[in-house]
Amino acid sequence: MGTILKELLNFLSIELTVLLTAAMPIIELRGAIPVGMSLGLSPDHATIISFIGSMIPVPFILFTIRPIFNYLKKTKLFKKLVHKLTDRSLSNNGGKIQKYGAWGLMLIVAIPLPGTGVWSGSLAAALLDMRFKWAFPAILVGNMIAVILVMTLSNGVVRAFV
Repeated sequence: MGTILKELLNFLSIELTVLLTAAMPIIELRGAIPVGMSLGLSPDHATIISFIGSMIPVPFILFTIRPIFNYLKKTKLFKKLVHKLTDRSLSNNGGKIQKYGAWGLMLIVAIPLPGTGVWSGSLAAALLDMRFKWAFPAILVGNMIAVILVMTLSNGVVRAFV
């Protein structure tokens, strides 16, 4: 019984590691899928856990980042950081989202490159005051495209080394 419990806890800790890795900014599912596969999860399992983990921050960012940023802009300590994050997010992604709307947001999230993804897309959508009913589905679909691309690339890379 002890070995079964130990293996179950080990397996769940692997899943939790992948889930939390996918929820982190910058890393997101682009790093979580290879991490999950390297920890022994099947490509499909690592992909599903990574997708779920990467979507966890989206509603929180869309609904809370503006009030948080507005509060932090009033503080001496965080004022410059908030302006830097706001400027970077809007200069990199804002024009495409303003020009193409939800389609532009979806493409920004779908491209698996640095500076793109659910965190960047959610932040830009929130700062541009995009409605949740348009932003969330665009981010969801863009993330689905990204997860397919990353899983395909990761699966090929892992197989090449195994």
